[in-house]
Amino acid sequence: MENKKIIIDVRTPEEYSGGCCAGSINIPLNEIEKRVDEIKQMNQPIILCCASGMRSGQATAYLKSLGIECENGGSWLNVNFLINNN
Repeated sequence: MENKKIIIDVRTPEEYSGGCCAGSINIPLNEIEKRVDEIKQMNQPIILCCASGMRSGQATAYLKSLGIECENGGSWLNVNFLINNN
C-alpha cells in the first residue's frame, strides 16, 4: 500500500475520533450508500478499514458491486501500520 491511496474508515465518528489512520476519511458504514457519488469522485483504488474488517468488508463488497475499485484493508490499525512502514 502506498500513501497516495485514499483510505476510508467506515467506523462511527465516535470510534474514529478515538484513533485513526493519518489522512483517512471518515464515512460511517451507514452513510456509504448515500455518499456513493462523492466516493466515485475520489482517486481509486480506495482502501476501506474499520475496527476488525467486518464493516469495511461490507462496504467493499457494496462499492465493488457499483464498479468502484477498492479493497478491504481490515482493521485501521493494520492499515496504519502498512502505510507508515512502506
